[in-house]
Amino acid sequence: EVQLQASGGGLVQPGGSLRLSCATSGFTLRPYHGGWFRQAPGQEREFVAAINRSGGAPHYSDSVKGRFTISRDNAKNTVYLQMNSLKPEDTAVYFCNAGLKVSWAGVSAGPYWGQGTLVTVSS
Repeated sequence: EVQLQASGGGLVQPGGSLRLSCATSGFTLRPYHGGWFRQAPGQEREFVAAINRSGGAPHYSDSVKGRFTISRDNAKNTVYLQMNSLKPEDTAVYFCNAGLKVSWAGVSAGPYWGQGTLVTVSS
């Protein structure tokens, strides 16, 4: 069974940092692009960040560019999202995704999703 397990969410004050992890089981992450999406209450799920199979070509949404950093460790089958300078508008459930595609037309989510981890930015 393919599983993606996201962790690392929590409550943080504005300006603070969190590091999310997404560990996979049941399959090897290496052949897939990896990424993160988020969904705030009452809003649609939106793209956050993506990284290619070898850990290069990071791609970010404009709202997180310069504050978030995506990385991966294929030996550990894990994708990370380092989030710095967090803002209240970053509050959302964050989902990891594998198999996504990035093109000139935008980002398409892949077929494999994690269960989500809640990030709350509040004073």
